Amino acid sequence: MIDALIKKIIKLQNPTCVGLDTDFNYLPEDMKSGVSSFAEAADRIFEFNRNIIDSVSDIVPSVKVQIAYYEMYGYQGLKTFARTVKYARKKGLIVIADCKRNDIGSTASCYSKAYLGKTPIGGRQLQAFPADMLTVNGYLGSDGIKPFIDDIKNNGKSIFVLVKTSNPSSGELQNLKLDDGLFIYEKMGRLVEEWGCDTIGDYGYSEVGAVVGATHPEEAARLRLQMPHSFFLIPGYGAQGGSAEMLKVCFDNRGLGGVVNSSRGILCAYKKPEYANMTYYEAARAASLDMRKDLSDAIGKMGR
Repeated sequence: MIDALIKKIIKLQNPTCVGLDTDFNYLPEDMKSGVSSFAEAADRIFEFNRNIIDSVSDIVPSVKVQIAYYEMYGYQGLKTFARTVKYARKKGLIVIADCKRNDIGSTASCYSKAYLGKTPIGGRQLQAFPADMLTVNGYLGSDGIKPFIDDIKNNGKSIFVLVKTSNPSSGELQNLKLDDGLFIYEKMGRLVEEWGCDTIGDYGYSEVGAVVGATHPEEAARLRLQMPHSFFLIPGYGAQGGSAEMLKVCFDNRGLGGVVNSSRGILCAYKKPEYANMTYYEAARAASLDMRKDLSDAIGKMGR
């Protein structure tokens, strides 16, 4: 699936991932009016997501759907999560389920079935949340990652393992030094390279990618050198303070190697003065195009 994402990035000359981290409060006032239940909120969120997807599906290669923003609306919110995943795939987008799943092996296997595999019911193999890719937490060790790797091999999917996250306090643990001189995030990066070594595709990247924040360019540069076969999911651009100049270290000399997420910067673009005369979905498209230019100016031609 990483090869499919790279091909779309090259075709569109756009390494953008639109983050559908859709809080009900992000919606325009007219869409929030009269809503007083989880069910109503979930329906309005799906309407919002659908219009965003329709407006950007021809210019961006992927979306990331963050499950926490749906869980807080109960089972109705999870229904909207599922509807959003399915609708985005129907529109030709590669869908990353941002769930950061992991546990001990047997439980990790259940998580993996939910997003990457299939669940057997009455002689049928059913898909719960049929995403293309999933974010996972590798800090429980290899036994918690193996079920995900088995499913990506069997079902043509991919995962992104947390390596160096974009939040300000990530260094409290991830930047601690081990006895061998490596930082913890570097040790995790080496494990990711190892986990993906037999799934390397046509562009030299494996199906086991890494989450590497745009807000930590020094660490990202170290990881790119140490992880030549790992494709990066890069959060932190825009609202979190990461810039195109900061994140260009994540890319190789072909302009490949990562996909850059922006959530609030696109979902809430209609609130910015430069997009004030647009609908929220028109503003989302305009912001996506502006992001593409910003990234292209920094990274250069993709697939060169």
